[in-house]
Amino acid sequence: MISAGLADKVSKEDLAALQKLQEEFAAELATLRGRVDALEAKTAKLEAQQFSTTTKLYGQAIFGVQARTSNTADLSPRGDGLKDSVDPATNLTFGYNVQLSLATQFDPRSLLLTGLQMGNLSSSIGTFGGTTGSAFLSNTFTRLGYELDTGGAVQLSDLSYRHLIADNFAIIVGPVGVNPVTVFRGPNRYENAGQGAISAFAQRNPILNLGNTTAGLGFDWQIAPRVSLQAVYSAGDVANPTGSGGLFGGPTTIGAQLSLTPAETVDVALYYLNSYVTSPSLNTGVGDNLIGPIGSRYNTNAFGASVNWQISPKVTFGLWGGYTSSNLVGSSIAIPGLQGTVETTNWMAYFNFPNLFNDGDLLGIYVGQPPKITSSNINVSGFPAFNVPSAIGLPGVASGDVGGQPASTTHLEAFYRFRVTKNISITPGILVLFNPVHTSTSDTITIGTLRTTFTF
Repeated sequence: MISAGLADKVSKEDLAALQKLQEEFAAELATLRGRVDALEAKTAKLEAQQFSTTTKLYGQAIFGVQARTSNTADLSPRGDGLKDSVDPATNLTFGYNVQLSLATQFDPRSLLLTGLQMGNLSSSIGTFGGTTGSAFLSNTFTRLGYELDTGGAVQLSDLSYRHLIADNFAIIVGPVGVNPVTVFRGPNRYENAGQGAISAFAQRNPILNLGNTTAGLGFDWQIAPRVSLQAVYSAGDVANPTGSGGLFGGPTTIGAQLSLTPAETVDVALYYLNSYVTSPSLNTGVGDNLIGPIGSRYNTNAFGASVNWQISPKVTFGLWGGYTSSNLVGSSIAIPGLQGTVETTNWMAYFNFPNLFNDGDLLGIYVGQPPKITSSNINVSGFPAFNVPSAIGLPGVASGDVGGQPASTTHLEAFYRFRVTKNISITPGILVLFNPVHTSTSDTITIGTLRTTFTF
């Protein structure tokens, strides 16, 4: 540079000073060089041993301790004032629910989700036993949101592919994990069995579980900035194409949801579902799930709405309601003239208080009515028969009489989620059922839980 005539830019004195600095800090430079070499070696090792360049692993492990108070139900017959069915499932229990999710991104517009789950919390925690008629009091009223019993085996819970066809239109397709719950957008942003409400009923409107189907095709269309439409066709056991399974041979559910945001703090969802089931059950797993005689088949129309209002950054109010009308369309048992319709309703109101005392904390208060049969007119050639409310055994009522449940169950739930660390939360909760199984003369049931959730 000096020979090139740039002596005014770099002088011999500058070069001498630079050489002196190199000699003075030779040890430090050698140390930095060694650190860089070590980092390069570690980076090469991580690249060689990394899980995947396209797949990320997410997980949630829930550990729960739960029990409920001693109680006796009035079931045989129901409502005669004599409490005859002792609840045998009041022992303190411990269970876990582990879920792993693999998210594989092939490009910025596509995603493959693979889910695995395992649990040991048996549904017997919510089941009554004992005298005749008590079998009708199932765990559908007392079921917890994180209950799962896989018998020690790992189950495939999700295998679905999502692709953004256009900037405002996405599709989802797969043999597992495609149903209204996974396709529809949920207005309640705290809908989660590990981080939100403790009961199964308080997770979402039960009619979204209609049919308990799992395989199919859906889409999500953002029509306008504040309006979107989701729709789904979902089937039952696609691995069984013998008339009770396959994409079209078994239980099926088709539904649509219109999601609206009339204001920045308000989310509204309106939905309709149609379901065909090959058993006398709505397959929602909550409340009045059994609706008719063994072997009967139903086509169900369901309507519902949910509203979620963020009153302030620390207060959210929500409300939902649902209605189902199930038409008996056949039976595996040869009963000529068997027909009729069964109707149910449910509702829930709730307050969520996020970050109440500390960041990540959540207080929730939920009150509602689980699905309840309000009308049942199943008959054989015009003669009432097999109507569940009366078949369970109402005093002074013939087993075939039409009608609805004699009372309404009130579901009251409260929980507080403590955020211990970024990945650990502890949630004590209490659930109280007044008039359980829509029977006013049964003891009130109180359930206490302590849920610990690990996320990674």
